[in-house]
Amino acid sequence: MPPTAVQSGKARLLLLVLGVVWGLNWPAVKVSLGGVSPWTLRSIGLGAAACTLFALAFARGRSLRIGPRDRVHVIMTGLLNIALFNILLTFAQLGAATSRVAIITYSMPLWATLFARIALGEKLDRVRCMGLALGVGGLAVLIAPLLGGGMSGLMNLPHGILYALAAALTWAAGTVYMKWAKIAAEPLAIAAWQLLIGALAALAGLLSFEGWPHPGALHLPVLCALAYHIFFGMAAGYILWFEIIARLPAGTAALGTLLVPVVGVSGAVLLLHEHPSRPDMLGFALIFSAAVCVLLPAGSLRFIRLPRRS
Repeated sequence: MPPTAVQSGKARLLLLVLGVVWGLNWPAVKVSLGGVSPWTLRSIGLGAAACTLFALAFARGRSLRIGPRDRVHVIMTGLLNIALFNILLTFAQLGAATSRVAIITYSMPLWATLFARIALGEKLDRVRCMGLALGVGGLAVLIAPLLGGGMSGLMNLPHGILYALAAALTWAAGTVYMKWAKIAAEPLAIAAWQLLIGALAALAGLLSFEGWPHPGALHLPVLCALAYHIFFGMAAGYILWFEIIARLPAGTAALGTLLVPVVGVSGAVLLLHEHPSRPDMLGFALIFSAAVCVLLPAGSLRFIRLPRRS
């Protein structure tokens, strides 16, 4: 077997491992929040991930330089992709079931597709239009049972749902912003600086709203979940991710991350004893299908054609 095929096979195996690692990070965060505040959790987790990537860059001799033109762009993407996304997501898990938060968060590819159409003028083919329709349907299925008194209840949605939706929107906005900015730097350097910016933003929130953390009586499950989040969900997860994108096309890697919400929802059921409702599972199926549609390369489903008129 050629070396490139061997490397590709290893990368796909790593992608499977990453899906499990990042998927189990969802219940780990939920358990950690039982003994650690959201600001403390994100300050520690993002700080650990930033230190890991900086150490990896030094070990590999990679440049960490960001040119003057791109520094503002890195700050903006760090705030959108890392800081706001992670902080909103943490508060979302305090106010809603982990399984539902994971499902709503992974509507991100839909919003990114829509934002790219508006901001970058990217065209929508049939498959992406179908993906958007599926995604809107999935969100409607998830949110409709919570509305109660019709559309007037939209503003009364649980805060966790709103935070999860906001997290998906900021992640999508940051993704499109990065594509627009075209930052001229090593991907590893961009990610390291973004994580550092996210960690500093979380630390600023911690000091502003809570002061220095005062660890209390942390029970064993919280300590285990916190250790998993720091060393596996953040540090090891990002090392795996950069190994993967160095060996696989970006589109393949992006499709592979769709395993994350599957493992996240399954982990919430098995470890947190959550019981997703039928609307939850239908919404998950629709949003997952929608994400597959918008992440597939253009023209990959050419067999989908509208019937011709005779």
